[in-house]
Amino acid sequence: MAPIRFLRLLNAKAANSMKTLVRSGCCACSRRNVSTSPSRLQSSMSAWVIDQYGSSGVLRLTEEIALPVINVASEVMIKVNAASLNPLDVAMRGGYGATLLNLRRDPSSVLSSSNEFPLILGRDVSGTVVDCGSGVTHFAPGDEVWAAVPPWKQGSLAEYVKLTEYEVSHKPKSLSHAEAASIPYVASTALSALVNAGGLCRESCSDKRILITGASGGVGTFSIQLLKAWGAHVTVTCSQNAEGLVRGLGADEVVDYTAEDAPEQLEMMPKFDVILDNVGGDTEQWAMGLLKPWSGAKYVTLVSPLLLSTDSMGLVDGTFQAGCALHNKAFENMLSRGVFYRWAFYAPDGPALDDISALMDAGKILPVVEAQFPFSQVPQAFQKLEHGHARGKTVVKVSEEDETAESEQEMQEKAQ
Repeated sequence: MAPIRFLRLLNAKAANSMKTLVRSGCCACSRRNVSTSPSRLQSSMSAWVIDQYGSSGVLRLTEEIALPVINVASEVMIKVNAASLNPLDVAMRGGYGATLLNLRRDPSSVLSSSNEFPLILGRDVSGTVVDCGSGVTHFAPGDEVWAAVPPWKQGSLAEYVKLTEYEVSHKPKSLSHAEAASIPYVASTALSALVNAGGLCRESCSDKRILITGASGGVGTFSIQLLKAWGAHVTVTCSQNAEGLVRGLGADEVVDYTAEDAPEQLEMMPKFDVILDNVGGDTEQWAMGLLKPWSGAKYVTLVSPLLLSTDSMGLVDGTFQAGCALHNKAFENMLSRGVFYRWAFYAPDGPALDDISALMDAGKILPVVEAQFPFSQVPQAFQKLEHGHARGKTVVKVSEEDETAESEQEMQEKAQ
């Protein structure tokens, strides 16, 4: 599905035509407003912003943020129905990654003191397309979509968000907006780690043994289900009170990481082909030896020092320091054990979400939502997330229309 979609997008771009295009019976959308579009007189929107980095106290609700404006042919504007929070949002609120992200937002910031504020957080969105650029071929106003918002773009804790069509996917029909908003970030992160860095895919997983550390959070709960849908054997570490959750999602073996003999329990098991590390810290010291030696096994961590290094040491020194650390660890582990050591990063990918949407509509992957908050209680949602020990995702309902529409749909289904 994803390769076909890319071909169509590239062909449309090569044609460089302003004419209406037809794709799978769906007309290409032009710049037009529909009933859900912001009023032509509307120039601002409501959003939760930060004007400086810090704790929950820096979050501010405003109705004076400029409405996104489409100025690139491939862009779509989305009315946000629901968003969700991730640990990355808490970290970014405190300034994590500011050096590199500001460079990505504005390359000229290296030579100037440009200000990134006010900044809107939120990496997950589920909502409705309200406007499209002239080159968009995959979406039309009124389409229900979901997406992971790149960390250098304004986020989804707002009434509207603007993305390119390459970052957006049609929402699974079987999910509500609140449920759908819990998936894109963790799905994109897991795919980046397991597929791009770990070399796994549906066709190669049937005989693979995978270990996931810190498996009860958003990325972990999604990864368990994806790997089981692909036929892998999955072992996880989590706290004892999360065992029921991860076993219910399909984990084959569960180890309580708080137990004193947790490393010994894992060492008694057959070696693993891939380890996905969601924890960091000293995990590498005892987990690296759990991989199959000299067989192409891979250790993939989502906790890299790159952004912290650039924040503390500057762009050049920080990047050099982090690069040396990666090179040394990769070289050492390849020479001593014949295993690969890799970093993985969150990478938004609309076409990849198309495949995840199909798995969710088939019931192969289920959303795991731990808590829901109204838009007025975003600071409380952040506090919930900061308490740690997540058992799934924390969702923010941005638009009450989502709840009303879902209630009407449920009533119609019951009547039928």
